[in-house]
Amino acid sequence: MNAPTAPALPPVTDLETWQQELAALRVREKAATRELDAIAAQRRRLPMVQMPDYTLQGPDGPVRLVDLFDGASQLITYHHMWHDGAEWQCGGCTSYTAQFTRTDFLRKYDARFVVVTQGPIEKALAYREKVGNQLDWYSTAGSDFGADVDAPPGGGFALNVFLRDGDTVYRTWHTTGRGTEQLSHTFSLVDVLPYGRQEEWQDSPAGWPQSPTYAKWLESDEVAALYGKEATA
Repeated sequence: MNAPTAPALPPVTDLETWQQELAALRVREKAATRELDAIAAQRRRLPMVQMPDYTLQGPDGPVRLVDLFDGASQLITYHHMWHDGAEWQCGGCTSYTAQFTRTDFLRKYDARFVVVTQGPIEKALAYREKVGNQLDWYSTAGSDFGADVDAPPGGGFALNVFLRDGDTVYRTWHTTGRGTEQLSHTFSLVDVLPYGRQEEWQDSPAGWPQSPTYAKWLESDEVAALYGKEATA
């Protein structure tokens, strides 16, 4: 049996050369930061669309969409994938939302962040407890809300942002797929590592580990015990 091949290593250089290379990279990093600032500025100028007066289900019974704001003027909703009868719900959604253990800082910005799912509220709350999720959960089962914001029954995940003016709610932004990464610290931390995400699709030097580590981790027994089995692409 052949011994596993050790991964390649970055080249070793002197301090001056390393600082020069880092400075060159910093130029691009700062340009990316400025571009993200410009994108955020454009996002703040987006028009919005008025939402109907949906009724969802919360821990204490029916709640209007406006009630999810809990007095705040801004609301972020993460739409957690749900499959009826599954022991473990979407591993990607479960691990993603598990990152957010303290969101009370949003109150300073007059905002709130909650999870919404198509699962029945009793089962959704039981799953939240099972995986130790720290966010408040609501169910859109029996409501068109999920489907109307691009998270229909049996569909994918989504992230939406809303603004409240009195009792009137407006949808201001939406994303899904890799668009949700900007709200996550998971990938931000992994992307500064020398080997990165180790995904096959990434542009890495020859000899770099290319096993999809994160995807394998999502499918591992550890995640099955903590978060759920089903990973999402």
